[in-house]
Amino acid sequence: MPDNIAPLSPESSVAASHSPHRVGSGIEYERFLDCVHCGLCTASCPTYLETGNENDSPRGRIYLMRAVTDGRLELTDKVKGHLDLCLDCRSCETACPSGVQYGRLIEPFRVEMQQQAAAASPGASQDWFQRWILYGLFPYPKRLRWALAPAKLMQITKLDRLAERIGLTKLLPERLRRMQRLLPPLKARQPQLPEILPAFGPKRARVALFTGCVADAMFQHVNWATARVLQANGCEVVVPRTQVCCGAIHYHSGAGDPALELARQNATAFRAADVDAVIVNVAGCGSMLKDYGHMASELAAQDTSTTLLLEAFAGKVKDVSEFLVELGPVPPQGEIRMKATYHDACHLCHAQKIRDQPRALLGLVPGLQLVPLSESEICCGAAGSYNLTEGEMADRLADRKLKNILATGAEAVIMGNAGCSLQIQAALRDAKSPIRVVHPMEILDWSYSKSN
Repeated sequence: MPDNIAPLSPESSVAASHSPHRVGSGIEYERFLDCVHCGLCTASCPTYLETGNENDSPRGRIYLMRAVTDGRLELTDKVKGHLDLCLDCRSCETACPSGVQYGRLIEPFRVEMQQQAAAASPGASQDWFQRWILYGLFPYPKRLRWALAPAKLMQITKLDRLAERIGLTKLLPERLRRMQRLLPPLKARQPQLPEILPAFGPKRARVALFTGCVADAMFQHVNWATARVLQANGCEVVVPRTQVCCGAIHYHSGAGDPALELARQNATAFRAADVDAVIVNVAGCGSMLKDYGHMASELAAQDTSTTLLLEAFAGKVKDVSEFLVELGPVPPQGEIRMKATYHDACHLCHAQKIRDQPRALLGLVPGLQLVPLSESEICCGAAGSYNLTEGEMADRLADRKLKNILATGAEAVIMGNAGCSLQIQAALRDAKSPIRVVHPMEILDWSYSKSN
């Protein structure tokens, strides 16, 4: 049991029901009671594995949140620290035999934490980094592309390496320094994806592609590869121009209202596309898009039209590997002679329960040797913006992941999430390792292109 918390009692439930202004009071109380505190989640929790502190385990955090909701514990900075250290990787949900919906606890609790802070001190609940970088830059691909232009120029001229060598980057604030460190080699930008790409061969489906914000700015080549793979599998691909950020950056950091507005915009944009499925190639975005119905029930329960709109949209969202396996993939013929390993992105394997599908698709590629990765389902420490805001823990988890990747002897590590890619590329660069980081759709795209 976490430190300094009184034992839970049946009366706690009654107390919570009469305390509408406490943080956590908006959460369905039965969700707290689903946890029987068996501790089976602790072996899968990345932060608990690193600290050994019960307050940094899923059941410990549930104790903390419930105690705050019941009024037995003040929401101090120390309590907030344990909750903020959670990666929201959802690995505890995979391990839990009782079906505890941990994400439906920590996420709305964080929203209420931020709402309380904003009410207590209007305008002071966000620091400069949240206001201008997390919320003002990352969710907007055009702004992000403009912001990355100087960084790309510095990479081309190698001024970035010079700045690191003489210590100039150390003058940056810590979070900006971490951003600079995480930047991958920025590729030349390809033309914008057309609004409609035709299917190759007989048309089997009409789908829409979610292009994302950070993914569009830094991994546009993966979006192109995804579109070509879908085309090769007989899909007409629609790319709605009015789509926006999925809202995960806001929602996971407690900013509920902006996340809800982004969700409404996406649901409206993709409803107009009239497609069989909405395809996403980033695990974090896919998890968020599929959770739109849950978010609506938490933040807009009285707004029936919004809830129905978001639930209908969420029901159409498919990870690209999930969709292709259901459709029945066209086997690629081009040989890719490579020894690779596969990293399970948390929001793909834990939140979306997608593990076998990416491996099944990669298994179709001639010549590709896939070797197992130890602790494949343990978080790498990226977790959206976590590696910028909780740097020390993010680095510990990156080192843990790096050691496991290096032990495979692989030439490449494959993963389906932009955040993981940035985190693991940075760790490999620091280790001066030549191992490549690639997306499953890139591998399939190479194989299909060799087939022609």
